[in-house]
Order: sequence, then structure tokens, then C-alpha cells
Amino acid sequence: MSTDHAFRPSDSLRNVRYEIRGRLARRAHELERLGYEIISLNIGNPRLFGFRTPETMRLAMIENMSDSEGYCHQKGIFPAREAVVMQQQARGVSGVSAEEVFIGNGVSELIDLVLRALLNEGDEVLVPSPDYPLWTAAVNLNGGRAVHYPCHPHNRFVPDPEEVARLISRRTRAIVIINPNNPTGATYPRPVLEALARLAERERLVVFSDEIYDQMVYDGAESIPMATLVHDTLCTTLSGLSKIYRACGYRVGWAVFSGRLRDAGDYLSALELLSSLRLCSNVPAQWAVQTALGGHQSVRELVSPGGRLYESRRVLLEAVARSRFLQLQTPTGAMYGFLGVSPERLPNFDDQRFALDLLEQKHVLVAPGVSFNVPYRNHFRVTTLPDADTLRAVFARMEELLCAYESGAAGERSAASSAASTVVEAQARFK
Repeated sequence: MSTDHAFRPSDSLRNVRYEIRGRLARRAHELERLGYEIISLNIGNPRLFGFRTPETMRLAMIENMSDSEGYCHQKGIFPAREAVVMQQQARGVSGVSAEEVFIGNGVSELIDLVLRALLNEGDEVLVPSPDYPLWTAAVNLNGGRAVHYPCHPHNRFVPDPEEVARLISRRTRAIVIINPNNPTGATYPRPVLEALARLAERERLVVFSDEIYDQMVYDGAESIPMATLVHDTLCTTLSGLSKIYRACGYRVGWAVFSGRLRDAGDYLSALELLSSLRLCSNVPAQWAVQTALGGHQSVRELVSPGGRLYESRRVLLEAVARSRFLQLQTPTGAMYGFLGVSPERLPNFDDQRFALDLLEQKHVLVAPGVSFNVPYRNHFRVTTLPDADTLRAVFARMEELLCAYESGAAGERSAASSAASTVVEAQARFK
């Protein structure tokens, strides 16, 4: 077949990856269609593991459905934006009104919009490594260049502000901070956040603070709102209903602007223009925001001893402590573990090969570490959303595979798995 008239994708996608829903996830779906039961630990989707959105939020949507049939203001309905303002004020953020709040179809849409409104071709954005890969992808899609600042495993995945400072160039426009962090579960100490705030102010960088897991912390860890520390530059706080309120499918997120607002008029006008072009975000689910933020915060029980998320995290820590191969910096926030494999035990370990073998042989889907823009190949991410018994079974399967690697017994099966995956992908291309 001639490729002269092939429909080619845009060159803008050349450096864009989102492997969390990539090749491995497609193979998992294929295996499910063949009748296998796959335990999917690659995505933080609470509903998949039986978590429910609070009933009061569903009722708020139902009761306001008659007011949800038309477009709303491009920034979102006023009660939702005002509820976000009240939450920010309660956390010590001053100078914010509903005019500085934008509601989006999840934080994912807002990440794209806030970057599109800011970046020119070749502008640089400091992004953590490991990162939530949408940040890197969105920078690239909007003509920018993601410059990754390392959050080293040996430093508990906490960034070094001096190391970050050395990466700044004349093209640097912004810094992304993900706290609590996805994928590592790290919560950043106040001195580190203060140092990053001073650095951003000194260099006039926009701060994009991704705080979607802000109340999901464990054992006394503190999630510090970046907007309480940033005053002399623009700070953008991003959060939403997906994780804390177990409402991923509602697709409701918000971006709140604070700090040096007097210099941000043109930028905020550009963001409003982009918000207008998509008309508005999902109206029915916006009615759940006021109820969610002003009501009982049930996530606190989930992350306390005896709570579902706390106990699943306990299983993760116990499994690593028993393992001959696994290593982990204890996650103090979010709902993930970013696991390492001992290079002394398995010097040739490859995260992508392991993820494929684990899927094909043990029917468990995880996200390889390289999905999160790291230079090393001995990490992978799991979500701690499953119940304790499911996680125990998962780690038993992992240990079996790692033992097989050590003995060399997994090599032949790995080659067979790779061949089977290649055949399935080839068949899919011709369907």
C-alpha cells in the first residue's frame, strides 16, 4: 500500500506521550476481551475499586438539573467559584475573588488552557521529574519545552531548590509544583516550598501548583497551599473533585489565581478568551462543588488509621518490607506508590519489560517509571485504591515474577509475551 496519501498525525505530537493509557493499557483491554481478569493499577480511578462520590454531591446535581440545560458563564457558575474562594480564604489565601477562579472540565483541561494562554514557541517550563505526564505533554503541545528538575529517590523525591535554580534560562516562564506528588506520594516540607516561592518571585516565574491531592495525606503530613507562600509573582492553584471527592467522571476542576494579580490582566483575559471558545465546562457537575467543599470531608476518615486508603497504604509498606527486591520511599500523600527494584538484586531490570511481563503472565497492569519522565529504568507506579486483600495478591504475583527474573526463568516467557503483544498490535492495525 502506498504511503503517499497516508493520513499523518500532526508534528506537534512528536514529543507527546501518555503511556499510562498507552500500549500496555491497550494490551490489557485485549486480554480482557479474551476473558482474562486484569487488576488495573495504572490509573487512579476510585470508582473502579468501589469508592463512591458522596451522596450529597449527587443530590446537589439532581436538584439543580433544571438550571443546567443551558450554557453558563465561561468561568463557571458563581456558586461553585464562590465556594472555591471561601475554601482558599479558609486556608489563608487572601486577595482572591470569584473573578480569579476558572472552572474547567477537570484539571486536565485547565492545564492545557493555562499553558496555552501563557506560552510562545520555545518558552520553557520547569516540570518535576518524575511528573504527572500531562504537564510535560501540555507544555510540548503548546509550543513550549519542558525542562525537568529532578526529584531524586535518595532525597525522598523532594526537589532541591538550588538544583532547580540552575536550570533557569532567559526562556523560562513558569514552574510546575505537584504537591502532594503524583506519582511518588511525596509531600514537600515548608522550607522547600518557601525556597521555591522565593525563586519564582525573584525570576518572575508563574507558579502552577497542582494540588489535586491536597487533603489526601497520612501520619501527620502537611499539605501546604503554595498560594499562602507566593506573593510577589503570579500563583495558579489547580484542584478539583476527581480525587478527594471520588468524582473523576464529573470532570470538574478549578484554577485559582493569586499573588501579583496587578500584572496578570492580559494573561487572565487571554485565559478567559480560551475559556469562551469552549463555551463553558460541564454545568450539572458544577453544582456539586459548593456541597463538596462546604460539607463533611469524608476523605479524612479514608486516610486515617482504619480507613480504606490508610490500610491499603499499610499493605503496600508491609509488602515492600517483606520483599527481597522492592524499595520504596514511604508515600505521605496521594494514593500511589512509586516502587523501585533493587539494582543489586536485579541489575538488568527494565521497567517496561517488567510491566509487560506482569500483565501477560500475572494479569496485573502497572505504569512503568519511564511514563513519568524519569531517566532511570527501575521504577514503576501502582495505585493504592484496591482493598487490602487485592493488594496482597498483587504483591505476591510481583514477587513471583521478580524471583523468576533472578533465577532466569522469566526470560523465555518474556520473549513469548513480547511476541504475543506484537502480533496483537499488528492485528489491530489491520482491523
